[in-house]
This record gives sequence, C-alpha cells and structure tokens, in this order.
Amino acid sequence: MPDADHQIYLASGSPRRRELLTQIGVRFAVLAADCDETRHPGEHPEDYVLRLALEKARSARAALPRHEARPVLGADTAVVVGERILGKPADVAESLAMLGLLSGRCHRVLTAVALVAADGVRTDLSESRVTFRTLTRDECLHYWDTGEPRDKAGGYGIQGLGALFISGLIGSYSGVMGLPLFETGRLLGQVGIAVLPPAAAAGTAIAPGVA
Repeated sequence: MPDADHQIYLASGSPRRRELLTQIGVRFAVLAADCDETRHPGEHPEDYVLRLALEKARSARAALPRHEARPVLGADTAVVVGERILGKPADVAESLAMLGLLSGRCHRVLTAVALVAADGVRTDLSESRVTFRTLTRDECLHYWDTGEPRDKAGGYGIQGLGALFISGLIGSYSGVMGLPLFETGRLLGQVGIAVLPPAAAAGTAIAPGVA
C-alpha cells in the first residue's frame, strides 16, 4: 500500500497499469474492484469497456469512507475482432484459437478509463489498431509456453514477447498495454492532478511542427 500522500486510488490489480501510472509520476493506492464482466446482449465493444471501467471505479469508491475525497480511477481493455471481444485465454487451445484469429490481420484494442471524483464522473476512450504478421502454429505454441499470454486480453502483451508479432500500430501504445496515458492524464488534469513536473507543465508551448 503506498504512503498516505497518494493522490488517487487505482481500481485495478494490473501490474501494467501500476507501471504506467508510476511512469507519469502519479502517486496511488490500489483498491480491489469486484464487478461482473459479463457482456450485455447486443452491447457494443465501446459501450462494454466504458461500462466496466466505470463499474470498477464505482465499486472501489463504495469501499472507501464517505469523507474520502481522493478520486478513484478505473480502466478496462478489450481486444476486438469485428464485434467479437477476445478475453484472456483459459488454456493452450483457446490461446491458439485467439492468435490464429489475430494472425495476418488488423484488430482493434479499446481501453476505457473512468474517474470517479467528488465533483462527478468522467470517462474517456482510447482506440488503437494493431496489425499482426502471419503466425505459425509452432510460434503460437512456444509463446503459450512462455506464460506471457495467460493473463492478457487477446492473449498477447505488446510490452513483452508479443511485440514480435506486431507489424503495425496506429494509436496508443500505452492504451494497448492497458492504460492510455494521454486520456488518463487529461482526466486527472480536470480534477487538478498534474502529471508533469511543475517546471515542465508551466513551460512555453511548442507550436506544431517546431522542434
């Protein structure tokens, strides 16, 4: 548990989300968030991730004392092929099926963030497009044996060995990891939490195209 000086609560046990928040200097405490992740009939993937991110944040907030004013951040990520959402593979057969579906094609990764604060609720959504090269069965089997796919939506990790499969990315690298830093920083800024050192945040803006 971080020290009492934390700025927010993170409604996620994901080590990748903890790493990304630490990367931008946000001090946080982790709170367990319990919610049903069953997709509603006819629910679009965008609506699904936004709903779950908000439910996670609200679930964690409900466990805090009423006088606690610090905001709670929730997030949810989905790997999407068409309208199909790929979860975490339960076994090697499911992992092979997922990677076979992703092989040689482009898919979407949606990550929603939700911030529950004293003055209300804010949400944002990141959408990225990831292209896989064509994979062989042996590669997919070896990848499963590394252990990396087991706890990851879509059965791969862009920050690990899964990067070897990715021939293209349009969008947010951190969003594919599980916490889009642009959108997260924007939400935190709206409640007065700066994610840049004061000197950098107060610096002169650089015009587009000027280096």
